[in-house]
Amino acid sequence: MRETCVPPGVKLKDTGFGYTLSLIGGKYKMIILYWLSEHKVMRFNKLKRSIDNISFKTLSVMLKEMEEDGLILRKEFPQVPPKVEYSLSERGRSLIPVLNMMCEWGEKNGMPVLEAANG
Repeated sequence: MRETCVPPGVKLKDTGFGYTLSLIGGKYKMIILYWLSEHKVMRFNKLKRSIDNISFKTLSVMLKEMEEDGLILRKEFPQVPPKVEYSLSERGRSLIPVLNMMCEWGEKNGMPVLEAANG
């Protein structure tokens, strides 16, 4: 196992860690990945209802960026009214173990902290 993800003299943005953060960083991208992993296929409005307080525009921008980055697939059906479905690409699915590890870490490390703060 290597000592650091950012070798001396290398900028964070020029590392694998920086690249990963550029794809999933921000307030909503990991949440979108989570919901798509849980439901396999979701339409825009269902995604919007699943994510607290996200605006129509923000969700649209996040989905477009994630599609451009190859993390999600967008399938448009030629019908009236328009129907669009979103799902994880193979590349997006490859991030799910990272999300699972974050969940496990939170369960092991976050819960006692939250209980102590509330107790």
